[in-house]
Amino acid sequence: MPAISVRELCAFGAKRGDLDLRFTPAPTAEEGIAAHAAVAARRGAGYQREIRIEHLHDDLLVRGRADGLRPHPMRLEEIKSHRGDLERMPAHHRELHWAQLKMYATQFCIERDLAELELALVYYDVDRQRETVLPRVFARAELEHFAGELCESYRTWEHAQEAHRERRNAALTRMAFPHADFHAGQRRFAKAIYRSIRDRRPLMAQAPTGIGKSIGSLFPALKAMSQGLIDKVYYLTAKTSGRRSALDALTALSSGDEPIPLRVLELVAREKCCEHPGRACHGQACPLANGFFDRLPAARADAAHAQRLDQASVRAVALRHKVCPYYLAQEMVRWADIIVGDYNYYFDRSAILHALMLANDWKVSVLVDEGHNLIDRARSMYSAEMHQRAVAPLRKTAPAKIKRSLSRVSKAWRQIVEGQHQAYRAYDICHSALADALRGAIAKIGEHLAEEPAAIAAELQRFYFDAMAFIELADEFGDHALYDVTLDRNHAAATATIRNVVPARYLATRIAAASSVTIFSATLNPPTFYRDLLGFPEETPWIDLPSPFRPEQLRVRTHRVSTRLADRNASLPVIADLIYQQFQEAPGNYLVFCSSFQYVRQLGAELAFRHPELPLITHERASDESSRASFLDRFRSGVPVVGLSVLGSIFAEGIDLPGEQLIGVFIVTLGLPEPSEVNEEMRSRMSSIVGAAAYDYTYLFPALQKVVQAGGRVIRGMSDTGVLHLIDDRYTRTATQRLLPPSWQLRGASSLSS
Repeated sequence: MPAISVRELCAFGAKRGDLDLRFTPAPTAEEGIAAHAAVAARRGAGYQREIRIEHLHDDLLVRGRADGLRPHPMRLEEIKSHRGDLERMPAHHRELHWAQLKMYATQFCIERDLAELELALVYYDVDRQRETVLPRVFARAELEHFAGELCESYRTWEHAQEAHRERRNAALTRMAFPHADFHAGQRRFAKAIYRSIRDRRPLMAQAPTGIGKSIGSLFPALKAMSQGLIDKVYYLTAKTSGRRSALDALTALSSGDEPIPLRVLELVAREKCCEHPGRACHGQACPLANGFFDRLPAARADAAHAQRLDQASVRAVALRHKVCPYYLAQEMVRWADIIVGDYNYYFDRSAILHALMLANDWKVSVLVDEGHNLIDRARSMYSAEMHQRAVAPLRKTAPAKIKRSLSRVSKAWRQIVEGQHQAYRAYDICHSALADALRGAIAKIGEHLAEEPAAIAAELQRFYFDAMAFIELADEFGDHALYDVTLDRNHAAATATIRNVVPARYLATRIAAASSVTIFSATLNPPTFYRDLLGFPEETPWIDLPSPFRPEQLRVRTHRVSTRLADRNASLPVIADLIYQQFQEAPGNYLVFCSSFQYVRQLGAELAFRHPELPLITHERASDESSRASFLDRFRSGVPVVGLSVLGSIFAEGIDLPGEQLIGVFIVTLGLPEPSEVNEEMRSRMSSIVGAAAYDYTYLFPALQKVVQAGGRVIRGMSDTGVLHLIDDRYTRTATQRLLPPSWQLRGASSLSS
């Protein structure tokens, strides 16, 4: 029997009007609970709170809780907390609230055999502690008619979705692997993922390039779906190329002799799919927001008939029905089988995929592609900073009621700058004066937003959001984070930063909430590093899969030369000569990766001076998407080229240059992060968690992760051959080599000299 909450039912069938994303400060969950308690206290003895309602419409069960019942005279109430002028609430918002209350009232009248019932929306202003009561009397027949139409519309829709799931599962049961056989290690990979889903436990898999990770992970997940072990699959990636690989794999899986009715949805960032950039997201500014919810049912039904809802398909459906593509995709998350998107859609603090999974009690398998990227991405999700220089311009233009609170923020900044005599300093706790002043500013700006939401300047609103994010992290500050203050060059202004060091505190709950989370990458070694930083349980299985390529396809050469900063100038000539000699021996396309853009410029200048005939191109720090595309196009032109870039860049991972498009890679230096005050403070914070391993966690492991990714660019297919040069004396150490792929059969190191 299908079941749905009253709130979800009304959101599905009773929501009307414009899409309006203008920010209006809303009460917190705690304030909402307090508002309900305050209203109940005013009602006196006999008032009943949270009246449980279950309404059965044919085979659809609707559940919910009415907020309160006044017995004499009888009145059923729905309590909504709010801020600001109630008159500014759009009429369609209020109609949605009435819809919820009418659904509760329908079953209440049936159970008590009432011919009519008084209902009331009670709006409680949390700032003024004042309630506005809007009463109406409804006849039972009117309520039953309303509930019947709403339930029937959802019941019809849900039956269609159930039929889709039955067809999907039947086809998935018969689905065969799309290739003649599994690659080496791929079958073991798929079996491990299936078992992790079946046993509801996480999995970590080091799966090298070429194993077919996308198909190898999706195939067992779909088989598990056909058996009812999971409801949905979230396939999460760090880059656009990862989304493309997943979508291509799903096309291959669902396009066999028997096409599989698999509803695949791609989630794309709002700025990448906005049809009217520069316009605000509300009905008065954007034609696709105007009347969005009026046209959504037809758009949703149209989208449900499409099997592949990638960015282009969602856009086509959205424009056909004149609705926003981004928010149509958000709606279709509820009805898709597989969602492909960025990490932040599940792991960020306000992630939609995580929220919907919990709200709907979905059983979800989360597949995290190129999972080595999740550490840095998660750190950025749970970090925040505030800039002193942002305050002065705001004070000039802010309304009078806000200026005083901003003055207190400025005063707190001055105290920090006057008390700090070095350019950089880390602190054990956040500055309480700054935190308190920011809280005061947040409150005053929030009050202003509630009263005049359309009048606030974009800069003030941005400051408001930044301050809220900063304070939220400040309230949770601990050993997992670093708080520091950096003064500008003249020591006249400061930036305060809360840097997440160990995201496990936040990610562990996300990992535990899913039916299973599988993280896979060519670089998940050592497993303790990733378990500790990402929050995987200590008992999480870790598998290391063999490379599908023959060892002789890749010749790996190590070179004993110091590339440390003090020796860099001396090393440049011998490295330039090595690159030239390799190009002379085997002309073709090569990539050279250095540890920084400064090193790239130095080596490029040395190559141009010593070997001007060498065809060089350089990746510049400020390159845009077009110049990056041009850089890659040179490798596909058929004319030999040597490209210089940095470790960790877009060209060091996530690109595919098979065959003759790339025949060799040079990795110059070990790629250790530069020793800096920030990195040393992060190492210090790390030592409180991992002890003596703090240096490796801060410097060595992240560096070798980038090295392995860059080296993996050479061999992309079963017939590829190439060479990898590792240029640094530290590659000859046993401790370093233990962290490199076993398939890299390291030959004896050569000593480079000029």
